Amino acid sequence: MKYPCLVLDHDDTVVNSTATVHFPCFLEFLKTYRPEARYTLEDYIIKNFHPGIVALFRDELGMDDEQMEQEQIFWNAYVQNHVPQAYEGMKELLWSYKQQGGRICVVSHSFEQNILRDFEKNGLPEPELVFGWNCPPHQRKPSTFPLETIMQTYGLRPQELLVVDDLKPGYDMAQAAGVPFAAALWAYDIPETQGFFRRNCPLCFETVAALADYLQTE
Repeated sequence: MKYPCLVLDHDDTVVNSTATVHFPCFLEFLKTYRPEARYTLEDYIIKNFHPGIVALFRDELGMDDEQMEQEQIFWNAYVQNHVPQAYEGMKELLWSYKQQGGRICVVSHSFEQNILRDFEKNGLPEPELVFGWNCPPHQRKPSTFPLETIMQTYGLRPQELLVVDDLKPGYDMAQAAGVPFAAALWAYDIPETQGFFRRNCPLCFETVAALADYLQTE
């Protein structure tokens, strides 16, 4: 196989979750904690891209540790009742890849239990390793810890992994570990995010089908 291991982001890479789950949850939370704040979906996506969701809450919205904890509790409760849908073609891509002997791992800023639930509800093959928000902060992407652990666990070299992600932390993680990176551009068309990837990534895919075709080529 071209890449024996796919390392997938979850939100807006495997499932369509920001627009349908995370952004509505964010708006509901703001009604209580920052009712004066105003964000569009595009604003929210750009902030997640860089500098990241924690910086948005702490630096821009000025939330303290207690409020951050409340946000995590609110968000976790919200996502229990909202299951995002996998992108068209994702189910076929992952099952075909697994049947050919490929390993599927997930590195995400969602909780592991929610990732596994989304995979199950969407009929996707269960990932072999998941590194989610449950990990200690120093082990979450853009830390290289997940990639190093995957390589050590399965005896793989950096060039045998492919990270597929729609946000900069995944790109930074892959770059730091010397692992190939593919930009998932199928979730939304925002110049700030797509422009970064098109300038910096040799592998950019606008559709799941395009990624599937690439994985099939020698």
